[in-house]
Amino acid sequence: MASGLSAQIPALERVEPMFWWVGMHNPDLQLIVHGNDIASRKVELNYPGVKLVAVHKVENPNYLFIDLRIFSGTTPGTFPIKFIKAGEKALSYNYELKKRDHSPGRAQGVTDKDLIYLIMPDRFSNGDPSNDSFSNMRETGINRDSMFARHGGDIQGVMNHLDYLKDLGVTAIWLTPAIENDEPHASYHGYAVTDHYKIDPRFGTNALYKQFVEKCHSMGLKVVMDLVHNHAGTEGYTISDMPMKSWVHQWPKYTKSNFRDAADMDPHGSPMDKKIMQDGWFDHRMADMNENNPYLQNFLTQNHIWWVEYSGVDGFRLDTYPYNDLPYMAKWAVDVKAEFPHLSIFGETLVWSAANQAFFTEGNTVNQGFDTHLPGVTDGVWKEAVYEALNGKEGWTDGVNRLYSVMAQDFLYKDATKNTIFLDNHDMSRFLSVVGEDINKYKSGMAMLMTMRGVPQMYYGDEILMKNFSRPDGLVREDFPGGWKGDKVNKFTAAGRTSAENDAFNYVRKLANYRKNTTALQTGKMMQYIPQKGIYVYFRYDDKKTVMVVYNSDDKEQTTATDRYFERIKGAKKAKNVITDETVDLSKLTIPSKATLVLELVD
Repeated sequence: MASGLSAQIPALERVEPMFWWVGMHNPDLQLIVHGNDIASRKVELNYPGVKLVAVHKVENPNYLFIDLRIFSGTTPGTFPIKFIKAGEKALSYNYELKKRDHSPGRAQGVTDKDLIYLIMPDRFSNGDPSNDSFSNMRETGINRDSMFARHGGDIQGVMNHLDYLKDLGVTAIWLTPAIENDEPHASYHGYAVTDHYKIDPRFGTNALYKQFVEKCHSMGLKVVMDLVHNHAGTEGYTISDMPMKSWVHQWPKYTKSNFRDAADMDPHGSPMDKKIMQDGWFDHRMADMNENNPYLQNFLTQNHIWWVEYSGVDGFRLDTYPYNDLPYMAKWAVDVKAEFPHLSIFGETLVWSAANQAFFTEGNTVNQGFDTHLPGVTDGVWKEAVYEALNGKEGWTDGVNRLYSVMAQDFLYKDATKNTIFLDNHDMSRFLSVVGEDINKYKSGMAMLMTMRGVPQMYYGDEILMKNFSRPDGLVREDFPGGWKGDKVNKFTAAGRTSAENDAFNYVRKLANYRKNTTALQTGKMMQYIPQKGIYVYFRYDDKKTVMVVYNSDDKEQTTATDRYFERIKGAKKAKNVITDETVDLSKLTIPSKATLVLELVD
């Protein structure tokens, strides 16, 4: 099984996790050891409170898997793990058991009280030009004129603009994966991991990532880490020199996923269709991981627990969730939450019905036959319904009625407020372009994002009217103007933005900060009314405030009486327009075409 790389691998190339902690909920730890013919050596260790349970040899002699048990009360410290072979010098790795960090605010969870801002680090800001390129990596240099090349953005660049995000009203930051992607082409996006325990040097270091999380926490910001269970870059050591053939899904010839999520849940479906859906590869450069392999399961789960304990991140976004082995993902969620009860988790499920989305969520609510333990999903069905509400013509199930109907299907979820709602992201056309660059539609969509149930997520640059269609994806992953020294304009500042961009920025900032200070929009209940004549009205309310949202989907201005909404208006005569701060007479409302009013009822 050795790949021919053995002669190039040091006798003891790596031990992972590199260190661990005492006092974890699960006392068992499995180390993966990689080195030239390491399996020919005997393993010895001696440390009070640590038991060597088993040493596993696998197909590839360049690997050992070592089972340890770390008993409760074990003292933090360092001890040697020795690898002994008769007639040769013993190898030794000093393994450290650290004390857990119980500082307040770590792994605190991202909830419907938050507003997530999604950033692709390579395209946001270059805070440290010294890490732009490394000669020992497969892709070198930067080229900002190429959408497929690296542009030089990094973690320091994000850190340099936390004040901008705080001012905007953001409360949580989601970075696309910052883990090493040492691939020869298009390595900037982060979704082809080659070293699970290492921040890509072109983004920074592990220590800098931890510093980033700590700085965010000090400013009242949370951090979401993007994880990829389903696949890994083919240049990673566990792929180029696999421990065993069953580490990845093997096919007689290259087989791509059919990308049909319905195959996961179809009671009439072909088993082969389901196998191709889950076990087919995403791309030639993205090996599909076999999550039925118990060694791989331990490797992934421990890695993700390691990152939370090391850095203190507050939540995980799980990439390509439907393509994973769902029983393993359910176990993974239970294991991770056992260590970090407040950590939040949401899975990417770009599917096309609320029932399909609900299938992947916790609670066995749609007769899945098992509990996924996944609290929430990326609510792509909600996004499509908003697009239809903004762009479509009114019909029984079309136009704004689509959005009403999607919201009415929240009974499918155990808790729909844990879904992440969004208007665009790094894999799809920019929201502004989808609505034809119509500023009223843009503002209406943003108003819905900030006022509906769930955890709202923005994509970097939406607030300054960044646009484009994802043909290809690189067109929606452009650099944030002002993030690089020498940029002609700096749109992180009001002076660098056009009047239209400042209008959009100020609108989003006003709404986001209002939401941040209004519990009714965070955790309040929602009541919606069947749209009439293209006017859609819903309320968010709690014991403190009632917010009324009115959207006119018609192509012309409309005036509407409000007596129909007496259940929630409850005799209020006036309201405050949240955007303009003007007082509005509630007896009759005038709404411009494609516009949305966000009104706080006044007693």
